[in-house]
Amino acid sequence: MFQGILINKDDNGYQVELKELDDSILPEGDVTIKVTHSTLNYKDGLAITGKSPVVRKFPMVPGIDLAGIVEHSETDKFKVGDKVLLNGFGVGEVHCGGLAQKARLKSEWLIPLPEAFTASQAMAIGTAGYTAMLCVIALEKNGVTPDKGSVLVTGANGGVGSFSISLLAKLGYQVVASTGRPEQAEYLKKLGASEIIDRATLSEAGRPLGKEQWAGAVDSVGSHTLANICAGLKYGGTVAACGLAQGMDFPASVAPFILRGITLAGIDSVMRPLADRIEAWQRLGELLEPSTLDDIANNITLSEVVSTAEELLKGNVRGRVVVTL
Repeated sequence: MFQGILINKDDNGYQVELKELDDSILPEGDVTIKVTHSTLNYKDGLAITGKSPVVRKFPMVPGIDLAGIVEHSETDKFKVGDKVLLNGFGVGEVHCGGLAQKARLKSEWLIPLPEAFTASQAMAIGTAGYTAMLCVIALEKNGVTPDKGSVLVTGANGGVGSFSISLLAKLGYQVVASTGRPEQAEYLKKLGASEIIDRATLSEAGRPLGKEQWAGAVDSVGSHTLANICAGLKYGGTVAACGLAQGMDFPASVAPFILRGITLAGIDSVMRPLADRIEAWQRLGELLEPSTLDDIANNITLSEVVSTAEELLKGNVRGRVVVTL
């Protein structure tokens, strides 16, 4: 038996509880893992609260990230005792995920735990930090260099935002942080932001083409915010779009695309090829300081997951949540 968060949906409605589970809950896979650490992402919060149809198969153990130790393997890719890491691939949505003490997964979804990090540190990074790194790599590949101008980061207090600021600052970019919590300005400046702006300046309907302000942007918000970012990018600028916290609509104009040659780079972290994942985690190991992870991470246990998920969706959780199993 092992402990885990279980989501179910039946005639009695949507139910979430911490339960004693057995191996019968585990789906098919060729690697069984003793999960030592997981995380609580925004998507996990939606799944646990039922406020968005994230879970597509019931019963389900949520958790899109996990780190742990292989305890059984039917493949030569991994052996018993190997330390491994997983982000995405539908885990926690259609395949039981990381918010339980045991998981059974497909070996092609796993990568070795990077030597630069402990399991706890890797989960402090999690999908949020890994996605942020993918966004930064996209900006680099599209020619957004520090000398081109400042880079805007929206949702700055969230996981992706926090890591994006830290990574960009480490690489020498001037970072403008957009947040709805101006009282957290000192936290954002400690991460590396040089300027703080109120998200309200971007969240309403704007002009098709605005003043050229930023060479690039990392956006986890979408909707009017993303449209306004596009309208305010400098000529040849790029925005890496990875989220939809404000909405999945995109009420924009083609004007900045055809008059300023900007690029909208979509960032998917869920089904990303392994080569891209390994590159991103290698770069994270090169760029992130352990002290940064201490500033970003909040540590909880499985018994605190459900209540913390509610607070996360209310916007009351700063940075990353690491779950120790």
